[in-house]
Amino acid sequence: MSAIENGTVIDHIPAESVFQVIRILGLDKTDKQVYFGINLESKKFGTKGIIKISEKYFENVEVNKIALVAPSATMIEIRDFEVVSKNNVKIPETIEKIVKCFNPNCITNHEQVETKFRVFYDENNDLKLACRYCEKNTSRANVVFL
Repeated sequence: MSAIENGTVIDHIPAESVFQVIRILGLDKTDKQVYFGINLESKKFGTKGIIKISEKYFENVEVNKIALVAPSATMIEIRDFEVVSKNNVKIPETIEKIVKCFNPNCITNHEQVETKFRVFYDENNDLKLACRYCEKNTSRANVVFL
């Protein structure tokens, strides 16, 4: 994979999550150069995926989406072929405006109310989202992005 002059590298993505990250970030519809690799060797994870996007830097909302899908990911910003920052994604304590409540009766699915979830982990250490409005819990596997 070639180096990029300016843009972002998303590294250490679970191999099975690469296409989901591409889709939720809209990279399948961009006019920017996008390179990706899956099932690459990783000392830390066994296998991993990587995405390189030229001329694109991500906002916090987009990084939060990545964190939900690929919590092991690392965001690397490149400017003039140099790494200017490298950060592990972090799942925030609250998720706002990016995930749909799975409860069909929730007010957020009927009114112009933006979604808001509290992030917590259950007894099995699985990530869950608790809706602020209807208090229903959604597991990571059931997350639907808006």
